[in-house]
Amino acid sequence: MRVHRPQAQQPTPPFNAPAARRLRAALGMGPEHVAYGLRASYGLPYATPDLVTAWERGIAAPSSPELTALAGVLWCSANELIGAPRTLREHRVARDLAPEDVAHAVGIELLAYERMEESGTWRGNERQSTALAKALDLSLPDFITVTGRDGRLADLLRGAVTTRWQASVRPVAKVVPLERDVLEVVLQELHTDYQGRTAAALNWGGGPAATGSGESGQDFLDRIVDHFWTAVRAGAY
Repeated sequence: MRVHRPQAQQPTPPFNAPAARRLRAALGMGPEHVAYGLRASYGLPYATPDLVTAWERGIAAPSSPELTALAGVLWCSANELIGAPRTLREHRVARDLAPEDVAHAVGIELLAYERMEESGTWRGNERQSTALAKALDLSLPDFITVTGRDGRLADLLRGAVTTRWQASVRPVAKVVPLERDVLEVVLQELHTDYQGRTAAALNWGGGPAATGSGESGQDFLDRIVDHFWTAVRAGAY
């Protein structure tokens, strides 16, 4: 299958290919009908049935402008065609907002905001970060990811579960805006869970079963941020 598109492409948002295929089928349209709509109504002269099929098979993914056009043809919102967003740009596109809309809401010059999207590094101050979370309707985990704090949080959490969790409460609080008593409960739970896994490995005396327990402990560390948010949600904080 040959897919012809312009060489210069916009950054690609996370695309939900099965949703695009399902929405097209629900409208009784074939790939050729979608391609025609993209050409006739949205000025995408290179749109072909092969391109639409490639999108639906996950071989290629539409750029932001293409996704907006596809949503129009399929009579749905762009959000219905996007997978779980993770980056600043992906969250903005998922909410059908233009860069200037977010820049204005946050109080940042458009060029500066666009540079942050391109680099994937958020440089706003506390007030601007709060405005960003409101403009994009970010959950707390999404906010931490979008502002590039996941790596720092992971390092702090690994330290908390492998050493004294009490010493990590204050540093974690600087990364995640949760109350101290909430963090104390969550970090203690994570510490207990991890220490239980490593203790199980030691009790087996280094035999084959111990290897499984040790791997479980390493897996826990690898997914420590996910475990952190799971513990936070479980406590309904």
